[in-house]
Amino acid sequence: MKLQLDRPDGLNTFTAYGEGYVSVNGIRHSCNLAVLPERLIPDWTQATFDTLRVEDFAWLASLDAEIILLGTGNRLRFPTPDLMRPLVQAQKGLEVMDLPAACRTYNVLIGEGRKVAAGLLLA
Repeated sequence: MKLQLDRPDGLNTFTAYGEGYVSVNGIRHSCNLAVLPERLIPDWTQATFDTLRVEDFAWLASLDAEIILLGTGNRLRFPTPDLMRPLVQAQKGLEVMDLPAACRTYNVLIGEGRKVAAGLLLA
């Protein structure tokens, strides 16, 4: 699905998503991806949802964001509480959603000027 949204002030926005990919600023990505308004990190983890580790969440907690969106692929899946501990300790909000919802929510939040990051599992 293509998203029609003006890019606020040249920041990273999702412009499309589909089975196994997302597009950021018109560039297609098919690997796990972390997206912040001014930064793009391909392969932020090599994990699938089933192989996520505490270290993956600690890395997300280290990002300069107040809200972390975790896109879990085509379906919504919730990580276990022990995996989320680094985010709780860092006092970061975590919203877990499927990939399309994470893309749409991210775009809305950066449009509002929020400090947000999206960690997307595409693999």
